[in-house]
Amino acid sequence: MNEHFREVADGERFEFGKNWSHFLSVLNDRRIEEAIKSLQHMLNLDSFQGKTFLDVGSGSGLFSLSARKLGATVHSFDYDPQSVACTAELKRRYSPTDSFWKIYHGSILDESFVNSLGKFDIVYSWGVLHHTGSMWEALQNVTQLIEGGGLLFIAIYNDQGLASRFWTAVKYFHSRLPKGLKFLVIWPLFLTFWTLIFLRDIFRGKLFYTWKTYNNRRGMSPWHDFVDWVGGYPFEVAKPEAIFDFFRNRDFQLIRLKTCGGRLGCNEFVFKKSTEKKI
Repeated sequence: MNEHFREVADGERFEFGKNWSHFLSVLNDRRIEEAIKSLQHMLNLDSFQGKTFLDVGSGSGLFSLSARKLGATVHSFDYDPQSVACTAELKRRYSPTDSFWKIYHGSILDESFVNSLGKFDIVYSWGVLHHTGSMWEALQNVTQLIEGGGLLFIAIYNDQGLASRFWTAVKYFHSRLPKGLKFLVIWPLFLTFWTLIFLRDIFRGKLFYTWKTYNNRRGMSPWHDFVDWVGGYPFEVAKPEAIFDFFRNRDFQLIRLKTCGGRLGCNEFVFKKSTEKKI
């Protein structure tokens, strides 16, 4: 934990957990239902009954909670102590005495910790591994956590070339600003970004449509997602084909892909691990 706090103090890491703790104040049943639907849709499963589920970088804990509601035995961990606390808070609110939901503090880059976890039927890591500071190592470590025939659901920021380099610079600058001055980056970008979206919705005859329907995106919040986006450092990106090739070479089959259309955001992948071992 001390290492995490040092990285934050040195401007090397965004306080994801602090943002997630604020998100919990707006979490409601509708957002939880949308999160559940997103898991069911992408994994093509109505129920997780009898399955084990690992949430790598649990953040707010929303998707650990969703997997538990779908019947899975859930293990959650995060590197950020405040994110661990958020996940624990959701368990306290919705399932305080549940012995089928375990929560840990740990890093996907810590091989001894990863090896201690075992293997799971479903491994989930949405928008996490590109924030570790060593994305390809994190992806490699994730491959060790999945049972043969198991599913891996990840989301990785799309490589937009020069645009991604610009956002890396923004995030780097934001991370090194004193806490009291970070609004100088967040607010101008937020107002610019959402003004353009509002104008687009007006042009389409759908006033405030994107803002009003944002809950439908995995139960997320537009403000907290934006803070996460601007502040999210470390930051790495990858083209969809690079992720596909990486997992194909490790005996994973791509069974579902949802891209962000070459724009800002994450590409989502569901892979299935081969049950056959190479000789």
